Amino acid sequence: MEFINAPIEHNNIIVKSHPKACYTSHLLDFTSEELNEILEDSQGFLNLLNEFDYHSTKPKIKLVSYSQIKSLKKIAEGGYGIIYKALINGDVVAIKKVLNSQEPNKYFLNELKSLYQCYDSKFEYIIKCHGITKDPITKEFMFIMKYANGGDLHNYLQKNFAEITWKKKLHILWRISDGLKTIHEKDFVHRDFHSGNILVEIIVNDLCKIDQYLIGDLGLSQPANDIPHDSSIYGVIPYIAPEIFKGAKFSKSSDIYSMGMIMWELTTGCKPFANIEHDADLICKIIDGKQPNITDDTPEDFANLMKRCWNPNPKKRPSATVICEIFNSWSNMGMGAEYFNQAEEIRLELIKSKILGPDFNEKPHPKSIYTSRSLSSLTGSSS
Repeated sequence: MEFINAPIEHNNIIVKSHPKACYTSHLLDFTSEELNEILEDSQGFLNLLNEFDYHSTKPKIKLVSYSQIKSLKKIAEGGYGIIYKALINGDVVAIKKVLNSQEPNKYFLNELKSLYQCYDSKFEYIIKCHGITKDPITKEFMFIMKYANGGDLHNYLQKNFAEITWKKKLHILWRISDGLKTIHEKDFVHRDFHSGNILVEIIVNDLCKIDQYLIGDLGLSQPANDIPHDSSIYGVIPYIAPEIFKGAKFSKSSDIYSMGMIMWELTTGCKPFANIEHDADLICKIIDGKQPNITDDTPEDFANLMKRCWNPNPKKRPSATVICEIFNSWSNMGMGAEYFNQAEEIRLELIKSKILGPDFNEKPHPKSIYTSRSLSSLTGSSS
């Protein structure tokens, strides 16, 4: 799945493929203006396309002809894009169409840059991008991504909560925090970090079943030192740090606040603040320090780490590196982690008593919204 030598000719890109490549050579309809903007905003992307090492295992982002996409089926839609399931040469992939990207917009360029940067290192816990293409009818750009057959983290918790032991919770959070750590090490901020943007890949072979947890939707991510051109807020209210609603810019620390909410979601199987309307009043309460109730089975050390992530002072929140190290340590304690063993016993009793878990929680409020959206109208009325 490698490409070599993609020269610009007559305002198009001709992609030449290696004889063993999965995708065949095609003429792709990208204008020179569009291409130049992509290349200027994605440092090294041209070198990436022109570079070929047959023995390299490093994944490369490729330009793929739309004609190779088969059995396109819509599976989800968000504020900036539509997600499809599709086939390319018999392989199942996810296709993400970036809405209104006929002229490459900031969202598309941010995601392209972030995905390219993600290929510089191991990045085992970030969703992989195999290539980009363009819808021939709408002219919108599309990312060809790894298909996560387990859905997003929240749906995974809904289906499997009773079987997700405390030991497994720690493992999941170790993997997720490792992905966030890698994003931060590249000096990026995710800015829209929630359970809907964490995808689950279930790998089954003759020996075992392995679940992988992959961070996706990097379209809002940007370098940590970038100064935003506007003060607009986009995201899911319960996962957004209080300082953002008070005018601060998104930061690594605001990602950590979101990580704390994901930790809480692992303990309950429920999304935070699902039983109330997501409006300006909730924003005011978050600014005033409102936090979800901690479950009775949550070990004290885990609860304290979660509270540190929610600290109203961003400077006092732990880094992703520290969180990853803690979860790594806890995950590898084995049976010696007595307080987590005790927590598991309490968890099972709470489930048996129909007190804990998504099946026994009150129904979500009809105006609790977990799709990322513009919050400018609400934040204006909350300040």
